[in-house]
Amino acid sequence: MKWLGILGLVALSECLVIIPLTKIKAMQETLREENLLTHFLEENTDHRSQNATDDPTTTIQPLRNYQDMCYIGNISIGTPPQEFKVIFDTTSPCMWVPSIHCSSPSCRTHNLFNYQLSTSFWPTAMKVNIKYGTGRIDGVVVYDTVRIMNIVDLSQTFVLSLNQSGLDHASFDGVLGLAYPSLGPKSITPVFDNLKNRLIISEPVFAFYLSTRKENDSVVMFGGVDHSYHKGQLKWIPVSQNRFWQITMNRILINGKMVACKRRCQAILNTGTTLLLGPTKLVTTIQNHITARAFGEEYRVPCSNISSLPAIVFILNDSYYPVPAEAYIWKGPYNICVSLFRGGTETWNRSETWVLGDAFLRMYFSVYDRRSNRIGLAPAV
Repeated sequence: MKWLGILGLVALSECLVIIPLTKIKAMQETLREENLLTHFLEENTDHRSQNATDDPTTTIQPLRNYQDMCYIGNISIGTPPQEFKVIFDTTSPCMWVPSIHCSSPSCRTHNLFNYQLSTSFWPTAMKVNIKYGTGRIDGVVVYDTVRIMNIVDLSQTFVLSLNQSGLDHASFDGVLGLAYPSLGPKSITPVFDNLKNRLIISEPVFAFYLSTRKENDSVVMFGGVDHSYHKGQLKWIPVSQNRFWQITMNRILINGKMVACKRRCQAILNTGTTLLLGPTKLVTTIQNHITARAFGEEYRVPCSNISSLPAIVFILNDSYYPVPAEAYIWKGPYNICVSLFRGGTETWNRSETWVLGDAFLRMYFSVYDRRSNRIGLAPAV
């Protein structure tokens, strides 16, 4: 059990560590090119509430929408290191990668962790299930060394996936969750909490810059903030609930008119989806304002209309954050343009709640401060 007392052996990081992220083709785009999108949406749409469970080993992240993930980074696990492509996800507390014993078809197309090759691996008998909006992970909790660039944690808990569904077309191997630990099972300490508690990083903050231009320009940074990635001063917003990175929103405007969040509401910043999610009725109102029309599970607009569509303004802590049509309309192949607004949050939260995914976060550099429980936003460069 010598590995439990490794604090003195951990490589301390005294300064900011920046991890490159690669913008990958969204699962939705891949499925569309293969003429499989309609079938996938029919098979994986689940409007049931996932807000409660009687199983103490199950943690549920109802916000996930794997078909729209776009940004991945590299980490390594074990001794010697085995490399994996992961999503750095602000709406999940857990880290997981697939095991060599994973029996699911999707595991055959991804990097698998071979614990037999790692001299620092430590197993447990704890089982865990993670449910997502379009899939599920069944696995076991284990310990091993995790490396993120030059950050090294010698005893990180994570999940080895033994069975998974809904991930057959994913372009990543696993997920590294950055949500608050209260959102997950007590048997798992999130990666960032270990980095913070063991003083492996110098400041208890992380930040995202999600580029709208080149596929390799995006970054996630740990332990500090590189202010060259944003314009002007960061504006800080208190976290309203220490589970997701959740804040209070004042209202949503189109052409100066209030269209949603009329009596204040909640907003969750989510690096794990491209979408802008909200209650179905209010999202339908927004779709009507931008002349988007239903096409199966999607809402589409003529691509020629994008330049004339209004910006949608989110007011957070009395500051205005406009999102132009170029950000909330996805331009795909075959001259198809799709609104990134989707409904459904009413199925898991009775109060009005919105999810601001990458369509918002590509416009605004975001900083997540665990010391003061606040989020900083500024226009991205």
